[in-house]
Amino acid sequence: MSFRQTHLLGIEPLQTTEIKTLLDLADRYADDNRRGRTQRNELAGLTMINMFFENSTRTQASFEIAARRMGADVMNMAMQASSIRKGETLIDTAMTLNAMRPDILVVRHPHSGAVDLLAQKVNCAVLNAGDGRHEHPTQALLDLYTIREEMAGRGKGIDDLRIALIGDLRYGRAVHSLAQLLGLYERLSFRLVSPPELSLPAPYVEALRSAGHDVVECHELEVGVQDVDILYVTRTQEERFPSPEEANRYR
Repeated sequence: MSFRQTHLLGIEPLQTTEIKTLLDLADRYADDNRRGRTQRNELAGLTMINMFFENSTRTQASFEIAARRMGADVMNMAMQASSIRKGETLIDTAMTLNAMRPDILVVRHPHSGAVDLLAQKVNCAVLNAGDGRHEHPTQALLDLYTIREEMAGRGKGIDDLRIALIGDLRYGRAVHSLAQLLGLYERLSFRLVSPPELSLPAPYVEALRSAGHDVVECHELEVGVQDVDILYVTRTQEERFPSPEEANRYR
């Protein structure tokens, strides 16, 4: 197994061999699930805590079910009703968690960088389940797995694909992570389709171009979706906008 990272906070530290390891493992587990073999013991004896400072029923449930199926003990902390609301800081929470000695923290937080800060203060592995406008690496890895499976069914790999990323590319944290993942492949052609104000942030665009990919930014949906292999569509991230009034422009 080729994976050396302690945490999964973002895509940038990952090597292509580590990404392949994760996707191949996911493939094995998905096949086992299809065959009804859902109970495993790889995480037996370990404790995982879900800390969701933002509500997300599907994401939290997915982590919980996966961990339990692999044998872990799981605790869900109700962060919306926690001492954070009484003035306790994230660092205070980290110190309390260290005393509990968990093995894995899964954290979702509305502020960019909060998960990274927490990872610096605890003595266990931390998985980023979405931090503000920054990244959502686990969702992006799942999206990449879906793309890989779909292309495999057509007898293709991911290299040389034509991909349209559509929607709110500015605030969509999953698309930020996915753009970095896809950038590790070869000779991709990207159409970045969004209103001008919601364009993919420049660092991600520049990284794709520096990696040798063809990147076209466009603001017309009819043009952006022509002759592509993959359409990746993300919703408007209304909760990330500076004001409700600005978000209302894109409803």
